[in-house]
Amino acid sequence: MSTRAIATIDVGTNTTLLLVARPRVDAPVADAEILAEGAEITRLGRGIGGDGRLGAEGIARTLAVLDQYAAIARTHDAVITAIGTEALRRAPNADAFLGPAQERLGVPVQVIDGDREAALTFRAVAESFPVEIAAGRVLVVDIGGGSTELVLAERGQVSFRRSLPLGSVRLHERFIRHDPPTADEASAIESVVARALDEASAAFAAGPVTALIGVAGTVTSLAAMALELTSYDPAVVHGSRIDMATLDAQIARLAGSSQAERERIVGLDPRRADVIHAGALLLRVIARRAGVAEVRASDRGIRFGLYYELAAQAMGAGRP
Repeated sequence: MSTRAIATIDVGTNTTLLLVARPRVDAPVADAEILAEGAEITRLGRGIGGDGRLGAEGIARTLAVLDQYAAIARTHDAVITAIGTEALRRAPNADAFLGPAQERLGVPVQVIDGDREAALTFRAVAESFPVEIAAGRVLVVDIGGGSTELVLAERGQVSFRRSLPLGSVRLHERFIRHDPPTADEASAIESVVARALDEASAAFAAGPVTALIGVAGTVTSLAAMALELTSYDPAVVHGSRIDMATLDAQIARLAGSSQAERERIVGLDPRRADVIHAGALLLRVIARRAGVAEVRASDRGIRFGLYYELAAQAMGAGRP
C-alpha cells in the first residue's frame, strides 16, 4: 500500500497553488500529513477581460513559481499532478505556457473544464465539511480570477453544477476604470453577475440553502480581513464565518478606499488589493440569491480535491 507523497498544483488565473501531502495508512484521505503548501499570486490571466491572451510577464512569473514548486515536490519525493483552469481554457496562446511548464514539472499541466473544476472543488469541501454536506442543501462557491464554480448538493448528492465565466480579475478588468471604483461600476458588476445567475434561480428556489461554503482567495481574504489577521493563518480562516452584515461592511470599506489604502488593509494581501472589490461583489450577489445569512470560508480548494482523489486511488479506497 503506497504512502508516497503527492504534490498537486493548481495553475489559476490569478494564483498558483501547491499542496504536498502524504496519505496516512488506514486513515481517511482528509487526514493527510501535509508536508508543504504554497500560494503565489502570479497573474497568469492578466488581460483575461480582453482577448484572453497570456502575457509574457504572467507566463514568466508563473513558470518561476513552478520551478520553486517542482523543487519542493522533489524534496519530498512527491508525485506531481498539475491542473490549469480558466485562463488556460480561454487563452489562444496557452501553448506558450504549457510547453515550458511541462519541461519544469516533468508532467503536463492538465487543462480541465469547468465541470471538472467544480467537481474537484466539491470534493475538497465534502471532505472538509462532512457534517454540513450531509445535513442539508449546501451551495459551494469557488471564486477564481477568471471563473466561478457553483455546486449545489442535497444531503451530499450534487443536484446542480455550473461554471460561470466570471471571476475577480475578469470583472475588475471589464468594469473598473476608477480608483476608488464608482457606484456605477459596482452596479454594473452586480448586474452582470445577477444575469449570469438567472439560470441557477430554479435550483435555488427548489428549497432553502442551509449553508454557503466559499472557496479560494476572495473568500479567504474577506475572512482574514474580518478577523484582522496580521499574518494569514489557514487554520484560523478555514471554517470561519462571514455574516452578511460583515460582508456588506467590508464591501463598503473597499468601495471607499483607493488602491493604496486597500494595500494597507490588515488581513488583505496587497497583491490582491486591486481585484478584491469585484470578487466581494460577486460573492454578495451569489449569497443574496441563495438567501443565506452567512458564508463559511474554506481554505481548501481544488488542489485539495485533486489530492483527495489521488490519495483515495493510491490507498485503494475505491472512491471516485
